[in-house]
Amino acid sequence: MDTLDKTDLQILRIMQNNSKLTTKELASQVNLSTTPVFERLKRLESEGYIKKYVAVLDPEKLNCGFVVFCSVKLRRLNRDIAREFTRVIQDIPEVTECYNISGEYDYLLKIHAPDMKYYQEFILNVLGTIESLGSLTSTFVMAEIKQNYGISI
Repeated sequence: MDTLDKTDLQILRIMQNNSKLTTKELASQVNLSTTPVFERLKRLESEGYIKKYVAVLDPEKLNCGFVVFCSVKLRRLNRDIAREFTRVIQDIPEVTECYNISGEYDYLLKIHAPDMKYYQEFILNVLGTIESLGSLTSTFVMAEIKQNYGISI
């Protein structure tokens, strides 16, 4: 973050709130002309501060509003097993987030499903087929209290 000035940080704050702004709209909010803002955006992208631009979808409207946090413990853990597990997880669309965690479990998965029945079949027919899986615990989301896509900068 040493290379970021206050204008860069302001651009990042604004963009994480609304990445659909045009360069002209963004420039007016940071009190610069469009060319320097465009150049700053390209630099922030190329240096990896901005990883990608996405649309935030409504899971309820898309019949994927049943959210589960699934804690996974592998039978054994070494570099090859971890690499294979993460490769398999990358290809499962219902898993929207995966974290390697410390503690009793090895991974925490965020899973979107239409309902409990679907999730039950998912456990049996998808996660249950992963050779290295030892055990799992499911925590069902009853209500989403806060979801912030940005980070505090």
